[in-house]
Amino acid sequence: MAYLDNIFFAVVLALGVGYFALNVKKLMRNIKLGQAVNRTDNPKARWNNMLMIALGQSKMVKRPVSGIMHILVYVGFVIINIEMLEIVIDGLFGTHRVFAFMGGFYSFLIGSFEVLAVLVLVAVVVFWARRNVLKLGRFASTDLNGKPRSDANIILYFEIVLMSLFLLMNASDFWLQQAGVSHYVSAGSFPVSHFISPIFDGLNEGTVVLLERTFWWMHIVGILIFLNYLYYSKHLHILLAFPNTYYADLNAKGKIDNLESVTREVQLMMDPNADPFAAQASTDAVPAKFGASDVMDLNWVQLLNAYTCTECGRCTSSCPANQTGKKLSPRKIMMDTRDRLEEVSRNIDANKGVFIPDNKSLLNDYITTEELWACTSCNACVEECPVNISPLSIIMDMRRYLVMEQSAAPQSLNAMMTNIENNGAPWQYNQMDRLNWKSE
Repeated sequence: MAYLDNIFFAVVLALGVGYFALNVKKLMRNIKLGQAVNRTDNPKARWNNMLMIALGQSKMVKRPVSGIMHILVYVGFVIINIEMLEIVIDGLFGTHRVFAFMGGFYSFLIGSFEVLAVLVLVAVVVFWARRNVLKLGRFASTDLNGKPRSDANIILYFEIVLMSLFLLMNASDFWLQQAGVSHYVSAGSFPVSHFISPIFDGLNEGTVVLLERTFWWMHIVGILIFLNYLYYSKHLHILLAFPNTYYADLNAKGKIDNLESVTREVQLMMDPNADPFAAQASTDAVPAKFGASDVMDLNWVQLLNAYTCTECGRCTSSCPANQTGKKLSPRKIMMDTRDRLEEVSRNIDANKGVFIPDNKSLLNDYITTEELWACTSCNACVEECPVNISPLSIIMDMRRYLVMEQSAAPQSLNAMMTNIENNGAPWQYNQMDRLNWKSE
């Protein structure tokens, strides 16, 4: 019978991990739909970014209340799941608390896990209250209406259930150890479960064994379900925060990259000795698209950004355009990009690996020109993001498309560009009067 349990556990584990692997493969394919961009320079700075920001949570604590609680949840959830290794070994080989041979160190680990589990529960309850009772502005925004709002709560409920199952599993295990039931070797320290275990008093040993096994199975299956829910959730940042911070743009925030094709044209205009025909021969016959109108026009790091977004709203709450009532929300820019990318992904899946044009695009169908032109390009959203996402880079690429492909810039911007073309300056003054602009 025990042999069959081990086989059943192996099947459940294989299905859970296998489905997760398929989703990871799809995720990588979707990100690779983006344009190539080189982010391999300065590896030392990139590793430092990843260690300080993704692992060290350095940007989270700029808002200390939520930052410290997030660190508790992050550290607690990661460390507690180290126990997964023991659970997997026990499940595959029919052992029980296989690491108990570590003695005092094992007791220290289990005790630490229990204390962390309680801290995680407290932090998650506070997070839930901030969203659903206090209704902080960045969580009450219309950006989160529908699935995003329910997704955030589902994640919190998942964490409450998993931490509770962990403590109940330990409490029933501790009760059985104290009762001297065979197979339940005396191992571990249970500073929290010690106070929970009396709830099993009055039950017979067989019932408590059944409960312990139920909690054990629900805990491991719950973790596998949670693992596979990540792909469909904002909580994907648990995994993607690390590559996202590593591949983040290292340039100064005020620096905007130039389009290579435009730079080449300007160089030809400025160099009287340049051979325009030689330059044309060295490039593709069909010029590259200027800017971006859909997700495939963005680079792969921008698509990685979209999947990494945790929808915390720090970007939007610090956006001056949003604060003054403009339609722009940097968080929505990232959510829309991810939603459109997922729509493209479903199209590819439905058409056997090939994207069939669907008469939709990121521009207009998801993101409006009003949102794009409301941006002041101040970089506040980039500075605030706890995992180095850049909504501004997407906004700038889509603006480039509007200006250079559709000539659809606002009237004020068109007037400025016309003045530069005619007068060599943004203002409508005659070039003969240039010296008059000089201040005394």
